[in-house]
Parts: sequence; C-alpha cells; structure tokens
Amino acid sequence: MTGEAPLFRMENVSKSFGAVQALQDVTIDVNENEVVGLVGDNGAGKSTLIKALTGVYPLDSGNIYHRGRLLRIRSPKDARDLGIETLYQDLALIPLLSVSRNFYLGRELVHSIGPMKFNKKREMDANVSRALMDIGIRMRSPDEEVEILSGGERQSVAIARAIHFGAKLLILDEPTAALSIKESQRVLEYVLEARERGLAIVFITHNIYHVYSVATRFVVLEHGKKVFECRKDEITPEAIIEMVKSGYNVL
Repeated sequence: MTGEAPLFRMENVSKSFGAVQALQDVTIDVNENEVVGLVGDNGAGKSTLIKALTGVYPLDSGNIYHRGRLLRIRSPKDARDLGIETLYQDLALIPLLSVSRNFYLGRELVHSIGPMKFNKKREMDANVSRALMDIGIRMRSPDEEVEILSGGERQSVAIARAIHFGAKLLILDEPTAALSIKESQRVLEYVLEARERGLAIVFITHNIYHVYSVATRFVVLEHGKKVFECRKDEITPEAIIEMVKSGYNVL
C-alpha cells in the first residue's frame, strides 16, 4: 500500500435498530485494484455495513470518506453518483426487458424531434455489445430478454453495466449463489477483469473458496464488529472457514 488515502473508508461506523446493535465501531478501507472479501456468518453485519455505505441506512455514528474527503451519503443515488454500484442477488434486472433495455435502465440515450423523445436504440445496442465483449462476453443479441439468460449471464450483464457507467467501487452480494460450478468460475473471471480495470470490489459471500480465488484481502465481521482482517497471503481458506465455524476464537 502507498501513503495515499483509501479510495473509500468507513471509520468507526455504528448502526443500531432499537436494542439490536447491528454495527459497532467498524472501520474498513477499500482501495483501487483490490478485491476485499467481506465474510461472516448470518447476522454478522455485512449487509448493514454495505447498506450504510450505499445510503440505504443512515449511520448512528462514524464517517465515510472518499480519498480522504468526508462524505454525506444520504441516498443510493448519492452513492451511485460517487461511483458506488451494488449488485444484489436479484441484480435489479427486469426479466421481461431486453439486455439492452436493462443495461440502460434509467440512463437511456435519447434524441428529440420536437416535443417527442426517442431512444437511440441502435447506438445503445452497439454500446452494450461492445461493453460485454470488453470483459470477454459474447452475447447472442442485445435484444434477448433477460429471463432467458442463465444466472451467470445475468451477472455478466450487471458487471459490464457497472464498468461501462464508470463505477469506482463495485459491491457484489453473494454473486455466485445458486450458480453452477462452471458459471461461478465465469463470474469470478469477470470479477478479476473488473479489478484489472482498476475497480475496487467488495465481495460478500458465504463461499470462502470462491472469494479466496479472487480476493486480495479479507475482513471478517461477527455480531456487528470487525474481528479480523488480513491479506490473502497471510491466511488459508480453511483457516477462515474454521474461524467462522468456531466463533472466531482459533487464531
């Protein structure tokens, strides 16, 4: 690491829901060109941490920084404007719309004729095909409906969309859940491609072996606290799994 400020930093962040302390004084940095494996059992605070970063939940205390500059993220739109893109398991794709329509959803290219506005369909289709090819994906047609795509193909569309629209930080929530071994491997390759393009990535998963193959660093949460952090070359996947199984008391 250099002396530069992290791309994004959450410092001493806390969040409670009534009597439940979901996060307690958690600090986490994310830098360019790295994949942070965010792991922990159910209820560890992973989702709350991400929703705080992306403006879904307001923090009770703590701060968020971008390159050392204090941020006020009040909504998911604020996060997206900062280049933070989150891919949840449902991917926010609409099954009955085409790949191209999903890719540009809410960001359509339009031209005007008088008071009428029309989508630049040909240009959008060409851009979609190019964006997918840039990360090694050959889609049959951008006019295909998303509902006929496999889970891995849907993930590829979402990742390519984030890269195309200039994401700086890509948050992946269980991206390989319910995928076949072959499709999971393809998605992991897309994650590495995104990293090679300079993105910072937070990879949330229960599958330690999947994230271990692409991660550069691990952060472990338990009951809303950060209990462990290390680089990949400092730990084995088996040790991480044993930590989760035994309540983080083995190291």
